[in-house]
Amino acid sequence: MRKLLSPLRRLLPCAAAVASLGMALSAPAHAEEPIKVGLVAALSGQSAKSGEALTRGLTVAIEEINANGGILGRPVQLIRRDDESNPAKGMLAARELAQREKVTVLFGGLDTPVSLAIVPLANQLKVPFMGVWAAGTKITENGAKDNYVFRVSAVDELVDEALVEYGTRQGMQKPGMILINNPWGESNEIGFKHALEKRGMTYAGIERIEDSDLDVVPQLTRLKNAGTDTLLMVGNVGPSAQVVKSLDRMGWDVPVACSYT
Repeated sequence: MRKLLSPLRRLLPCAAAVASLGMALSAPAHAEEPIKVGLVAALSGQSAKSGEALTRGLTVAIEEINANGGILGRPVQLIRRDDESNPAKGMLAARELAQREKVTVLFGGLDTPVSLAIVPLANQLKVPFMGVWAAGTKITENGAKDNYVFRVSAVDELVDEALVEYGTRQGMQKPGMILINNPWGESNEIGFKHALEKRGMTYAGIERIEDSDLDVVPQLTRLKNAGTDTLLMVGNVGPSAQVVKSLDRMGWDVPVACSYT
C-alpha cells in the first residue's frame, strides 16, 4: 500500500531551509532572542488564500522547529507583510523586514512580478530570499554574481515544457496562447515558444489578458479564427476565470492547458 505524505512531511523542506540558517548566524545573541523569518505575500485581494496557505506552511514548520528546541537554543519567529500582489508594495515590505525587523531570511514569491521586484533588493542587502511559488525563470536566473535567491518551485520553462508535452500527447497541433499581461506571462511566452520550436510546431497566436478583464471574447475570437485547437493559458485566478466564462458564452469547446491557476 502506498503511504501518503502528510502536509507536515511535505513542508519539511521549508523547515530545513529555515533551520539551516542557524548555522550561518555570526553575530552573538542571547539564548532567548528569536531568529526572525520574514514572509512577503499577498494576504489580501484575489491571491489572499494562497498567501494564507504560505503562512500556514511556514507556521507548521516553525512550530516543529521550536518544539524541538529552536535553532541553537533560540526560537524562530515569523513576521509577515502583505504585498497586495503589488510589486512596489512587495519591495517596500521586503525592505522593511530586512532593515527594520532584521529578519534572517525572506520567504515569499507568490507572484512573479512581486518576486522580480524583491530580487535586486535581496541581492543588494545579502538577505537570502526563498521563493516558494512564483515560477518566473528570471527570479533565480537573475544574472547576479552573488545570488541570494533560491526557490522550491519549478521554473516556467519546465512547466511550459510539461504542458506542451501533455498537449501533444492529447492531439494538440496548433495551440494558441492566452497569457496574463505581466512579466509572468512574458516568461511563459518564452517557455512555450521554446517547447514548441523543439517539436517543430507553430502556434496560432498570442493574446493578452489583464487582471481587470471581465470579457475575454475578443481575444478568444481571434485565437479561434486563427485555427487554435488548444489553449495554453497562464493567468491569476480572476482573469483565468473570465477566460473560462468567455469560452462558455462563445460556446467554444476547446481544451485548455494551464498551471498554478
